[in-house]
Amino acid sequence: MATIYKDLIKTGEGSTDFVTTTDTISSGMWAGGAGTITSFYTSSVQSASNGQYYLDVYSANPQSDSTAQPQFSIAYGHFHGSGSKGLKGTSGDRASATIYRQVANLVLAAGTDRFTFANQVTGKQNSIYVISVARQQLREKMDPGNWELHVSGAWSDSGQPLPGGAGRNVTKLIDDSSAVSQQTDLGGRVFNIVSGSINGGTTIKTAAASQTSGSYGLFYPDLGLLVFNGFSLNQNVKLSEDTGSNSLGSNNNNFLRALSSGSKFQARREEIIDSQHYFCRVPNADFNYSSNPTFSKTGSFTQQTFIKNPRTFITQVGLYNEANELLAVAKLSKPLLKSFSREAIIKVKLDF
Repeated sequence: MATIYKDLIKTGEGSTDFVTTTDTISSGMWAGGAGTITSFYTSSVQSASNGQYYLDVYSANPQSDSTAQPQFSIAYGHFHGSGSKGLKGTSGDRASATIYRQVANLVLAAGTDRFTFANQVTGKQNSIYVISVARQQLREKMDPGNWELHVSGAWSDSGQPLPGGAGRNVTKLIDDSSAVSQQTDLGGRVFNIVSGSINGGTTIKTAAASQTSGSYGLFYPDLGLLVFNGFSLNQNVKLSEDTGSNSLGSNNNNFLRALSSGSKFQARREEIIDSQHYFCRVPNADFNYSSNPTFSKTGSFTQQTFIKNPRTFITQVGLYNEANELLAVAKLSKPLLKSFSREAIIKVKLDF
C-alpha cells in the first residue's frame, strides 16, 4: 500500500525536518521597485477636495496614467493654524493646526505638543512640512541611511522664481543614522534630517548641531515619516512660507514645487521576511505507487515493466496539519522520478 502522509519532525539542533530563518530585505521603495523618483505629480480631484490639508504625490501623471498610485503625501502644519482659513471661535477648518496636532499626537510623547529640533532657534519651531510615505510603498519601514531628498525653493504661487533666485540652489537632505546612536520615542526610531548626500554608497553629511537654523527635521523610519523644521527649511531653501492669519496659504504647493525643482527622491525600504524551510524526505521504499488510473487498473499495472520496478513522478508536495487538512502546495519545476532505487529530499520554502 502506498504511503500517503509522512510526518515532519523537529527533534533538535542539527536534526530537523523544518527550520525557520529571518532575512532583512532592502529594495527600491517607489512604484515598480524603483529606487528614485525624479518627477512629481498631483491629482486635481484629490487636491480640489482636501488639498488644504495634504497633497498626494505620484511618480506618474494620474491624469494620463490610470495605473498611477500615490507614492507619498505632503502637508504643511502650523501650531497656531497660520497659513490656513479659520480662527479660534470662528468659521474655518484651521487645516494647518489640524495637521500639526495630528502629526504631533502620532510621534510625540504625552504632554508634548510642539516639535523641537536639534540646535533649533528659540521660538521658531511653530511650522512643519511633512512627507508621509504611502503604505503600499513603505510596506514595513524605510531603510535609514538609504534615502536622499533634493529640494529647491524660491518659487511663487504662479510657478515663477521669486526675487533672490540664487536661493534655488539644490539642498540635499539625508538622515544622520550613520553618525548617531539610535533613539526612540512614541513614533519608534528617530534620527535628525541633515544636509548631505549619498555618494557611492557613502553618506556625506553635515552634523545637525552645526546647522545654525537647527536641524532640517526628524526622520521616523518605522513610520515612513519625515517631519521638516519649517524655520530651517524656509531659511535655507527659501520656500516663501505664508503665515497669514485666517488666510488660505500656498504652503503645500510651495513645498511641492521645491520637490519638483529638486527632481530627486531616492529611497529604499526594509522588510523582515520570516521563512519556514521544510525538508521533505522521500525514502526509497515510499511513494513508488500511484492510484492514478494511468498507473494501475483493477489491481494490475498498466505497464508490464512496473511489475518488479514500479516508478512514479513527483510533481508537487502538499503540507497538511494534524487533521490531514491541506494547508499549502509546493509545485516542482519539473517532475521528479521516484523508484525503489531512488531517494530524494525536497525543500519547501514558505515566506510570510
